[in-house]
Amino acid sequence: MTFVTHSPVWRPFTQHALQPGAYKIVHAEGAWLAAEDGTRFLDAISSWWVITHGHRRPEIMEAIRRQTESLDQIIFAGFTHEPAEALARRLVEITQTGLDYVFYSDSGSTSVEVAIKMALGYWRHRGEPRARVIAMAHGYHGDTVGTMSAGARSVFNAPYEPLLFDVARVPFPQAGKEQETLDALDGFCREGAAAFIVEPLILGAGGMLTYGADTLREMKRICEKYSVLFIADEVMTGFGRTGTLFACEQADIVPDIACYSKGLTGGAVPLAVTMCKRKIFEAHYAPDRARAFFHSSSYTANPIGCAAALANLDVWAKTDARERVANLCAMQTERAARFARDPRFSSVRHLGTIVALDLKIAQSGYLATISLDLMRFFNARGLLLRPLGPTIYMLPPYCATGGELDLAYAAIDEAAREFGG
Repeated sequence: MTFVTHSPVWRPFTQHALQPGAYKIVHAEGAWLAAEDGTRFLDAISSWWVITHGHRRPEIMEAIRRQTESLDQIIFAGFTHEPAEALARRLVEITQTGLDYVFYSDSGSTSVEVAIKMALGYWRHRGEPRARVIAMAHGYHGDTVGTMSAGARSVFNAPYEPLLFDVARVPFPQAGKEQETLDALDGFCREGAAAFIVEPLILGAGGMLTYGADTLREMKRICEKYSVLFIADEVMTGFGRTGTLFACEQADIVPDIACYSKGLTGGAVPLAVTMCKRKIFEAHYAPDRARAFFHSSSYTANPIGCAAALANLDVWAKTDARERVANLCAMQTERAARFARDPRFSSVRHLGTIVALDLKIAQSGYLATISLDLMRFFNARGLLLRPLGPTIYMLPPYCATGGELDLAYAAIDEAAREFGG
């Protein structure tokens, strides 16, 4: 059965009363998914932004198979293993100079939760009373309590409001209004905040909103001025999405703490890391056991996940991997240009491999039912696209060809004729 309607599964971000079923996928290859009856879907959003080089990249699959022959899982407190040690060394080498320590977890949300806890622990162990976190409006950092607190207050977290801690929030740096954001950040930092957390260059679930590298660089400078820790949430932007391996490279900045997850294993298996500067680690380093960093998950540094990540970094070490990203960036730029002056769309934006555009309709916001209509429309045409309300975005794997992108853009054009105002 390709479309499953009767199931005990409770799916994420799904209102089952409106979306009673799901397509049953049995195979994936490159940029394509195949359902049980042979129906194919172009994975134009990289299966929630995780697939980088393509589904079932052979080198990564082989690394997973090899690792299962020797070690599947081991407690990571008091024990270690070579895949975790090797991966940590490789990550320190390829990230910006200064990110010297690697803490493993298992998802984007937990990597950000770890970052927030590291920041608060840093100030506590230094004996300085800093506990306030600064975040950006429209940001999204995950679904654990700490990450929901840092994220924008919205329908995503409204039922859990009693659990969330207060954060200072700076406005999103809209084009021409960047100084308002910088002034707000300066004011909060001056008051002695613990940390500022931000998605560099593009806000994902907040609507694929983009801003410039100059603004990112200036935000980092302000944090440095007041010794406020700068946390870069690169869960989505890491591993090539913005055109460079890491988004912070475009602003030539080194965060104090950085979070990576989605593309870390090429999307094959769950794994996340939180990397930090030496000073963060050393604030927790002492003969006093009470100053230890008290965080873990049962599957911290899972050997199979680490082996997959190492294979992924081997793929990145090949010249053609970065060439594919550059080619995809160019193809996206060329194809998105057709909508730049299209009156049916507003705010056509492009960053690296990502394109987003807003369909001009009366409905707005994440809960707009147009998103469900558009999803069904695209699914019926063999496309996995998942609009954020009226915001249609494409975030394909790097193996996508021009012909495959053309299929998606043709469907977007058709959707605009069907649903546009």
